[in-house]
Amino acid sequence: MIISKEKNGNALTLKVKGRIDTATSPKLQKEIEDSIEGVETLAFDFSEMEYISSSGLRVLLSAQKKMNGQGKMTVKNVSETVMEIFEITGFSDILTIE
Repeated sequence: MIISKEKNGNALTLKVKGRIDTATSPKLQKEIEDSIEGVETLAFDFSEMEYISSSGLRVLLSAQKKMNGQGKMTVKNVSETVMEIFEITGFSDILTIE
């Protein structure tokens, strides 16, 4: 998994490439924790993400809970495969997906 960051004022976009699974989700969690201070708009760009596991979903849920208190979070450019995972798990109702 490769994470690239783009910060513009109080907006942060994290572009994730590859897979978010048990092995890589701690890296994403740490990146969010290290970067989220003062962020009012958090966006995840999943245009190059292939797969997300339950551990990755937990990271997104944690980020969503944090952002509920300080701004908004969106998930963009979701592939059909990842969208199917979001729909099956009910995350499509929890997350703002564009």
